[in-house]
Amino acid sequence: MLLWIINIVYVLVAIAMIALILMQRGAGAAAGSGFGGGASATVFGARGASNFLSKSTKWLAIAFFSMTLGMAWLHMQGARNAGQQGGDLGVMANLPQEAAAPAENAAPAIPSAPVVPAESPAATPDAPKAENSAEKSAQEG
Repeated sequence: MLLWIINIVYVLVAIAMIALILMQRGAGAAAGSGFGGGASATVFGARGASNFLSKSTKWLAIAFFSMTLGMAWLHMQGARNAGQQGGDLGVMANLPQEAAAPAENAAPAIPSAPVVPAESPAATPDAPKAENSAEKSAQEG
């Protein structure tokens, strides 16, 4: 039950963190203040929304990473306790147990490839000797 509550809070913190990050101004947002964008900054006070949003994002990030580490620790403790008690191993429990380990000196079985008898290459007739084109033109002329 506790893990369900932590998971729900974890998702809510992640959504809130995404929303706060998207509401923050980027580095190039100061250029837009000349076109009327600076008027909305007074909603969060004289300093604008940057201080409130950055502090909120910082604390949400701290909560997010703390819950991440806490849930990882809880799952590791659960896995360690299940392993010590011979608990359910999931899919690995269905595998058959091997009878004995292979001997140390035994060579691994290497499958041999089928042997194909080598055929002698077909006899090729001797090609006619290439004649030089200069010799050919000298004989004709």
